[in-house]
Amino acid sequence: MIEIRNLSKKFNDFTAVSNIDLVIEQGEFIGVLGPNGAGKTTMIKIITGLLKPTAGNVYINGSLMNRNNREVKGIMGIVPQYSNLDKELTVYENLVFAAKLFRVENYKNKIYELLDFAELAEFKDRTVANLSGGMARRLTIAKALINDPDIIILDEPTVGIDLNGRRKIWDILRYLKTKNKTVLLTTHYIEEADYLCSRVCLIDKGAIIQDSTPKLLKEQLGAYTVEYFDEESKTAYKFFKSKQEALDCSSGIESLSRTIRETTLEDVFYNYTNRKVM
Repeated sequence: MIEIRNLSKKFNDFTAVSNIDLVIEQGEFIGVLGPNGAGKTTMIKIITGLLKPTAGNVYINGSLMNRNNREVKGIMGIVPQYSNLDKELTVYENLVFAAKLFRVENYKNKIYELLDFAELAEFKDRTVANLSGGMARRLTIAKALINDPDIIILDEPTVGIDLNGRRKIWDILRYLKTKNKTVLLTTHYIEEADYLCSRVCLIDKGAIIQDSTPKLLKEQLGAYTVEYFDEESKTAYKFFKSKQEALDCSSGIESLSRTIRETTLEDVFYNYTNRKVM
């Protein structure tokens, strides 16, 4: 279990994280969404012990997290926003290096298991420099799983990956969901969080502004959306609890383009952050 209590982080006069309280139960798959600069990566760095908070604490299984807490780090797997692979080593050698760092016993069997899991077995002797972006991200995830962690932290794991590569990574993450792993995911792909996460937190300006299941977040905003062009030719949205309410309202909207559809998590994100999805 991860407990975040009154967590804040300031860089000079800039507040990156502001008084966050969050509890993530064992086995939860939680997504953290927010615009660029919202504080997501700063929060991740504090949770993983890479950054010291200005105020507040993070507890993992009751143990205070900090840079020197090796016991907690030993049960974590981290997929950073930027690659932590050695480009000069092969796929197999990168996993060997990670296994030795974590002192994994019988690591050869574990490595071949992960290579099959990440669909990289046929590329085990290829250097990382010659992998596609999707293959490199799958290897990064495999590397994070080398110690069979209880807690997995993924900071934008599919950024810059094409659709096919992203879907393969989704399959890997959905499988982890069945293994009672505690997973914390940050992403700019809203549909990714909707598809994978049992719970979603919206963070903006360093603070959590919404925290619920994707289904409830959409229902609270309004299950149906009327999307139309307003008088300034900008896209506008109105949200309604029922389809009939949306139909009744849309008949009174004068617009050349008008659509009634089910509300998406992207609508929720846009409505509460009031920024374009990046």
